Amino acid sequence: MAKVEKGIKKAKFEDRILNELNLILRKNLNDTRLQFASLTKVDLSSDYSVATVYWDTFNTEKRQDIKSALDACESKLRSTLSQVINVRHTPEIKLVYDNQFESEQHIANLLGNEAKNGKSF
Repeated sequence: MAKVEKGIKKAKFEDRILNELNLILRKNLNDTRLQFASLTKVDLSSDYSVATVYWDTFNTEKRQDIKSALDACESKLRSTLSQVINVRHTPEIKLVYDNQFESEQHIANLLGNEAKNGKSF
């Protein structure tokens, strides 16, 4: 039972970090390159010291610009996060591009092509 509670606690903390970072992104950072960026998911390490934060954008043409802007504000995100959450140690933030949407599109295209060729699944 203790393991289940720890999993729920970790998931709630990940959700809280995600929500707070998205608010910080919208309200505290004035970089126009970030207007199409969205933080999608947070994965905390087992000791809560590192938060891998996944991001995505609707404007894939600007992905490199957005990555540069996010890399530049990584420490600002962490310091602002430390001010709004009440924990002893704020996790280190690692920003990673979330390619889930692109992967889903690629799979859908492959399945569509196979269906056109008469194959069924």
